[in-house]
Amino acid sequence: MKLISWNVNGLRAVINKGFKEFFDKIDADIFCIQETKMQENQIDDNIKEIVKEYNSYWNSAEKKGYSGTAIFSKEKPVNVTYGIGKEEHDKEGRVITLEFEKFYMVNIYTPNSKRELERLDYRQVWEDEIREYLLKLNESKPVIMCGDLNVAHQEIDLKNPKTNRRNAGFTDEERNKMTELLNAGFTDTFRYKYPDVEGKYSWWSYMFHAREKNAGWRIDYFIVSNSLKDNIIDAKILDDIYGSDHCPVELDINI
Repeated sequence: MKLISWNVNGLRAVINKGFKEFFDKIDADIFCIQETKMQENQIDDNIKEIVKEYNSYWNSAEKKGYSGTAIFSKEKPVNVTYGIGKEEHDKEGRVITLEFEKFYMVNIYTPNSKRELERLDYRQVWEDEIREYLLKLNESKPVIMCGDLNVAHQEIDLKNPKTNRRNAGFTDEERNKMTELLNAGFTDTFRYKYPDVEGKYSWWSYMFHAREKNAGWRIDYFIVSNSLKDNIIDAKILDDIYGSDHCPVELDINI
């Protein structure tokens, strides 16, 4: 299976920046997006035409123009869940879970702790409850989770670790929560395949020509249950694809 995850930073905006061409060419079995920034009633004929060969699932935030996730899947799942059953998290449209015969596919857009770390405390609660949710799923069948997780886990995962030490996405608290998740029985697919590769990032600030200089962060992931790690064929960061401040990431897996 070929799986894609992409924070599009506004689906309607990226539609005019090559999204259709990439979507058609990559021909994924499952295509997950984060930060749709739209309500379901804003899905126009143009978007419907692009994803017409897929089963489509949308989870929008209550707040308009904010957050939001979607999954497009060639195979119809046996069950679909929106959110994780916690009102404080679910109102922002950040999680969709598709249950298939052999695995769960979970698309996640993790809250940003924000510049003054004003949301860091909330983020800690989120991390604990997401981990608990994924572990519960994993009791019945393996999990493939993807999304913009808003954390660079290790120093190798961003260009300037020293100057970003207390910035959102690279605090000790956020990094430790990622470690806790992985230690609970999950595998970061990219680092599993490429433990020592440097300079591979999935997000770049729009400021200071960051992408041009490749001054980026790896904050977009495919994470799988440990029971699936031997099924991983490849994990890719498609940093030649533009249109958003993030690039897509890919997981090729036997399942």
